[in-house]
Amino acid sequence: MIKPLRLELDRSAKASLAEQIHKGIRTAIERGVLAPGSRLPSWQDLAAQLGVARGTVRSAYQKLSSAQLIVAARATGTHVADRPSFPIRRERAPDLGSFMQMYQELTAGPAIFQMGVPAQETFPAKLVARMRARAVRVEASAPAIYPDPRGEPELRREIAGYLALARGIACAPSQIIITGGFSGGLGLALRVLGLEQKKAWVEDPGFPFTRHGLQLARLSPVPIPVDVDGIDVGYGLQHAPDAALVVVTPGQQAPLGSTLSLERRSRLLDWAAQNKAWVIEDDYLSELQLKGRATPALASLDRAGRVIHIGSFSKTVTPALRLGFVVAPAALVSRFAEVAACLAPAPGPAVQLATADFIRDGHYLRHLRRTKRVYAAQADALLKYLRPRAANVELAGLAAVLRLPKRAPDLSIARQAMSFGLAPTPLSLWYASKASCRPGLLLGIATTPHKKIEAASDRLLQIINDLT
Repeated sequence: MIKPLRLELDRSAKASLAEQIHKGIRTAIERGVLAPGSRLPSWQDLAAQLGVARGTVRSAYQKLSSAQLIVAARATGTHVADRPSFPIRRERAPDLGSFMQMYQELTAGPAIFQMGVPAQETFPAKLVARMRARAVRVEASAPAIYPDPRGEPELRREIAGYLALARGIACAPSQIIITGGFSGGLGLALRVLGLEQKKAWVEDPGFPFTRHGLQLARLSPVPIPVDVDGIDVGYGLQHAPDAALVVVTPGQQAPLGSTLSLERRSRLLDWAAQNKAWVIEDDYLSELQLKGRATPALASLDRAGRVIHIGSFSKTVTPALRLGFVVAPAALVSRFAEVAACLAPAPGPAVQLATADFIRDGHYLRHLRRTKRVYAAQADALLKYLRPRAANVELAGLAAVLRLPKRAPDLSIARQAMSFGLAPTPLSLWYASKASCRPGLLLGIATTPHKKIEAASDRLLQIINDLT
């Protein structure tokens, strides 16, 4: 059945009639008024309906076809193209330009190029489902008492053992506090430290949610530039030597992927020890180093007890767990336990017990090895396809950074791409300083399987070409 079109044309407007027709149909498609597969009138019939020249409608249809919004065939006519879409959110939309609008846009999905989530294809869903079902039965049959707010002892033991093996951190299970992901660990650490009104170094570019979290905790973020050796410690010492906190991603810098050099690690730790400052280590992607062995954690070098190490299972297993952990310095263990007990207790026991079994039985390490092989192959395939077609693209951790011309609207490009089930992340959102801000797109490797690379890349490059 041919879908009727109700298009209002303004012959006195500056926009051409062809552009008005193109915009009207495009808006109807993007808002779901015209669903995938809907048949459209032929350009001859629509021209007669609107009272315009046939060439005017044909021009609009050609532009829609170039954007892969419609498909025309002699035998079946013109239809709205099939395309993946995001789940419809029924709740009230956040205010335009608000933090929550940015948060929802960056975490919407599932979508190709999305950052921060692992590949669905590598997730051992059946195994995890069995383990969680068993853990739920254990939890249900246990006495009705409050669980340990620091986390289940079994999981804390497994994490301590894993950190010693994989991240070089020598810690006791008593130093492990289980949290609701990285953000839960950050919130817990900031409550423990109580650094309101103090300065905090943040990487520039750096994770925008962390930067906003520090502001919510009433700290003053000080943007510190990042280069191939990680955060520029010398710049921080020159411009904010009185800072009380540093938040850093030393293993694989988020988002540019550089590793904090040994010289800068030593200098940062020496400064923190001498000035009684604290260092929060966000162990972002360090377990998923695609080339060679992961660099030991910054906390493994800490001899003064100034580093608070935070990890999570969101990138390695699934963010749906909402599960992470903090390694508290020995001097702060009691304080962390108190704050966890009163303000931020660990998630429910079932998910913790299932995760403990997953680690103890060797599934976690096997899953990491398999996942890294898959991601390395996907990264190679994406770069191989993009480099002949894009001027400036490079690998940065688990993302490809596609640099754009100066003043290119990377946010508008990303929002347009969402209509096609693509979720590149605008690089400009990661910058705190407008002076150093550079436009670009971060293309997640994990969510870009081989069979989707060519079509997704072509569509994204077409959107970039249309908007720059």
